[in-house]
Amino acid sequence: MILSDLRSYLKQQRKVALADLAIHFNMDANALRGMLGKWMSKGHVRKLTRESACGTSCCQCDPAMTEIYEWIDN
Repeated sequence: MILSDLRSYLKQQRKVALADLAIHFNMDANALRGMLGKWMSKGHVRKLTRESACGTSCCQCDPAMTEIYEWIDN
């Protein structure tokens, strides 16, 4: 995958969880974070802060994988 593939997917989805990106691109979350960092440094992507857990009481979600990223049109 290249940065333009990630850009296209983010533009289409608008907001997407890191876990969904990892599944869609079949990539490690840390590798994706690096690519997302490139787009964040250019001002096209922002990481949204979560004010609470996922909403369930199961406590099985890896908080790192519930990171949400949003494409910003400049």
